Amino acid sequence: MKDGFIKVGANAPEIAVAAVRDNTGAAVTAAREAALSGVKILVFPELTLTGATAGDLFLQRRLISLCESALSEYIEATEELELLSFIGLPTLVDGRLYDSVAAIYRGELLAVIPKSYPTREESRWFAEAPLGISEIVFAGRETLFGTDIIFGTESMPELSVAVAVGSDISNIYSPARRHAAAGANIIVNPSYAAEAVTRGEVLRDFIKSESRVLSAAIIVSEAGEGESGTDGIYSGRALVAECGKLLCERDAFDGGTLTAVCDVERCALESVRTGSSADADTASYEYVEFELPLSECETPKLGKSPFIPECDREFLHRAEEILTIQSRSLANRIKRSYSKGAVLGLSGGLDSTLALLVTVRAMDILGLDRKNILSVTMPCFGTTERTRSNAELLAEALGTSLAVIDIKAAVNQHFSDIGHSADDYSVVYENAQARERTQVLMDMANQRGALVVGTGDLSELALGFATYNGDHMSMYGVNADIPKTLMRRLVSYVADKLEKEGADRAAGVLRDILATPVSPELLPPKDGEIAQCTEGIVGPYELHDFFLYYSVRRGYSPSKVRRLAERAFCDEYAPEVILGWLKMFYRRFFSQQFKRSCLPDGPRVGSLSLSPRGGLIMPSDSSSADWLSDLE
Repeated sequence: MKDGFIKVGANAPEIAVAAVRDNTGAAVTAAREAALSGVKILVFPELTLTGATAGDLFLQRRLISLCESALSEYIEATEELELLSFIGLPTLVDGRLYDSVAAIYRGELLAVIPKSYPTREESRWFAEAPLGISEIVFAGRETLFGTDIIFGTESMPELSVAVAVGSDISNIYSPARRHAAAGANIIVNPSYAAEAVTRGEVLRDFIKSESRVLSAAIIVSEAGEGESGTDGIYSGRALVAECGKLLCERDAFDGGTLTAVCDVERCALESVRTGSSADADTASYEYVEFELPLSECETPKLGKSPFIPECDREFLHRAEEILTIQSRSLANRIKRSYSKGAVLGLSGGLDSTLALLVTVRAMDILGLDRKNILSVTMPCFGTTERTRSNAELLAEALGTSLAVIDIKAAVNQHFSDIGHSADDYSVVYENAQARERTQVLMDMANQRGALVVGTGDLSELALGFATYNGDHMSMYGVNADIPKTLMRRLVSYVADKLEKEGADRAAGVLRDILATPVSPELLPPKDGEIAQCTEGIVGPYELHDFFLYYSVRRGYSPSKVRRLAERAFCDEYAPEVILGWLKMFYRRFFSQQFKRSCLPDGPRVGSLSLSPRGGLIMPSDSSSADWLSDLE
């Protein structure tokens, strides 16, 4: 369970209604198989031992007594397993019958949790859970009885598990919401429901949404094969969602144990971030500890691009949503600042290309002529024919105004003024060009009563790979929340869209820009080719975007980020390469905060922002020493 990961499972054994002993045997077999596969938390459906569709048989004393003795058998049969399991059964307590779930770990009955709100039909047999927590004797063991119980272990402080039996967790009175507010990071939901058309889609979307709201992992295990078909069919659906993301799902009528690796550390951090448990009243809760030995849990293999949805359909929707936020934000700023247009530096690279595409959309929204956009390309010492040509072709294809201003003479004059040799390719040589370009843009914007659109992206801001008061500065930075990996996909999305609309020329230019190496082009080219590759200087952006998401958005420790990266990129980068670039990331992220402390305005797009106005509040003189030492 290193780094807060724990393997969980959901199983719906094939049962026979009212065949308690057979159902118990099936559950024992499933528990043993799950434990062998490394599962530490296993959830069975509601009323597993009897079947959820037993009807008036629930009122038979024989069935009730069989369940109590069968639970004792299950506890004894699983006492050697390092497995916290939850199994459903009817329980008779103080003369009332409850639809309950028993929590069992290594031969101990930790608690019995009754269902809080039986449905109208279920009220024929089952009582509503009583208030408070009491001590009872059940299955020959003293145990706790009540709903407000959270299970945890000292060996994994982040782990806190609670049960919502058959709960409609959309209900504001739902025990799931109370448990999450009280600090539970995993909600187990044993339940049953008849299958219906579209039910799977509705359940999936709902559980994803609730896990996000609760900042928790939710494990759903529904009754399946063997339930009565008198009035419906039960499909044994199972899902595991975590903080808004569906980790895995078992399709209807599929058997076996669904397993997933939950990150309870993430849930704990998200709970702190969202404040979901800040005002919790935990006075009514009982915390039950069980000693779960620390053992290795395989680090899950995450996607390489956390900023990009894995589903193509979802990405298409996301791309349009992002471009709309960027362009409407810019249109609003142009309108509110009474600007007559926009000015931006167009280099023929990826960042300025996306900025221009967004600006064109903004002009269309405002109903203004695209000629109100002045695309300025400013060739200097490192500019190649390819990027210059692409900049000019793109501005023409999109119908914007274009200005070509060669800044070599101005930069050479500046070198002369400050006594810097034009043969000295130090940082002065590079930054002088970036600052001259920004000066030109600002002054041309003043001439036209226009607004300078910034082009810098989230990845560059994280690394501080921008010239202070050069490309670092603008009047509105439309790409400030867009990481480099996402930017590439967005430009590709627009190229596809333009092709479908018949704008082949513009699409062709975008394709060539996408194929051009990322470079600031501040050093003289070699044989006409780009001499300065950004990823050769600061490292691959796919790695840095991965580091950025999991270190800043998730708040993970450097060592955890390292292990996740090694697992995700095992087929591309050696561990020592990943470690080297990760050290680079932390050094630059901390040392370059001063540039982010005075960023221009820009639209908030996603869940991660480095804006000093609420996105990232961080002192510019923070030390990275302890983060780097964690990697050693």
